[in-house]
Amino acid sequence: MDNFRVIEIKKSVFEDNNHQADLLRKELKREKTFLLNLMSSPGSGKTTTLLRTIEALKDEMKIGVMEADIDSDVDAKTIATTGAKVIQLHTGGMCHLDAGMTEQGLQALDTKDIDFAILENVGNLVCPAEFDTGASKNAMILSVPEGDDKPLKYPLMFSIVDVLLINKIDTLDYFDFDLEAVKERATKLNPNIKIIPISAKTGKGIDEWANWIRTAVKEWNQA
Repeated sequence: MDNFRVIEIKKSVFEDNNHQADLLRKELKREKTFLLNLMSSPGSGKTTTLLRTIEALKDEMKIGVMEADIDSDVDAKTIATTGAKVIQLHTGGMCHLDAGMTEQGLQALDTKDIDFAILENVGNLVCPAEFDTGASKNAMILSVPEGDDKPLKYPLMFSIVDVLLINKIDTLDYFDFDLEAVKERATKLNPNIKIIPISAKTGKGIDEWANWIRTAVKEWNQA
């Protein structure tokens, strides 16, 4: 007979995080601050997409951005040029943000004057999908050069997001990327997912994306 206990640490960690995330969401609801958790692989165009998003909405919303990275402040410096309030979060080597880290970032950002807060999560399609940050909605970017097989390789990410931005559609002629296959695979994993093809470079699709945000923020505040 075994004389030791087996403790499911991962389950405990997730349960604690989920509880903290629920409390954070309730606090954001009270403050009428909408938090978007934006995830993607490195190089997908997150920062360029954020620049376009801020430009489209800055005259109608007070926007704050939390830039999460293992190290460096390159993205924060870029976003700061828009005039949006921005802070840099260093994860100390961790490949994701959890609810506790997000809460610390929001406290530093000071959300009492923020209508729309954006968390640019650490760039990968695995760890960020596993941890609830307390966000109002989850979004991800898949860029055309990454390939159309990503829903097959990273099903959890596609399962937990509310909206999928397919970026760099201006490069479709140069890559073997089946847009309809991605839509079919993502919808099979997540029937409620909203899919918006965009080009952060040219601005195509940004109006539809901005309208999705406007609607989501309005519904968040009225619920």
